[in-house]
Amino acid sequence: MARYRGPRGKICRRLEYAAFESPKFSNLKKNYPPGEHGPTQRRRLSEYGIQMREKQRIKYTYGVLERQFRNYFKKADRQEGKTGDNLMRMLESRLDNVVFRLGFSPTRRAARQLISHKHVLVNDECVNIPSYQLKSGDVIKIRDKSKRLDVILESVKKIRGENTLNWLKLDKAKLTGEILHIPEREEIPQDFNEQLVVELYSK
Repeated sequence: MARYRGPRGKICRRLEYAAFESPKFSNLKKNYPPGEHGPTQRRRLSEYGIQMREKQRIKYTYGVLERQFRNYFKKADRQEGKTGDNLMRMLESRLDNVVFRLGFSPTRRAARQLISHKHVLVNDECVNIPSYQLKSGDVIKIRDKSKRLDVILESVKKIRGENTLNWLKLDKAKLTGEILHIPEREEIPQDFNEQLVVELYSK
């Protein structure tokens, strides 16, 4: 499974955005870009730079590598409707993201590990592909043998009340979730300007 293995703190500093869910990246001590010159005056980003930064923010948030992200964009562009909305719906419907949204893992990175280690079932079938695209009606559950894993139990303990995403149905007692429908853009809580990505790839 291909994934980014480099220093994540530097990525967050460069993008000026907490692209990873761990709390340590949301309040970095060094709030300036990485580099040998330290906190010097920042250059003003060009239009291309702003578009590229937004693409990188989305890419690192969902844990997608460059070629895979471009393939998502091509598929989104071929579908009916707004390309940016289609792109976000596809990323949000990935299995690793849904496992994270349901609260079965503390981060998307941890969700990918659970999936690749075969702790997650989709419609009672073992799926070990984090990028697996879910559809309406799919049921996601934790394997019976895996329900006592500390990472899952600790993550579920942090869930307060019911799941706030109305396109997902969660049963905390049984550690199962269901895709009620593929989310619309306004149902996705990520605050991105995906139109910048559309403009970037349209050049």
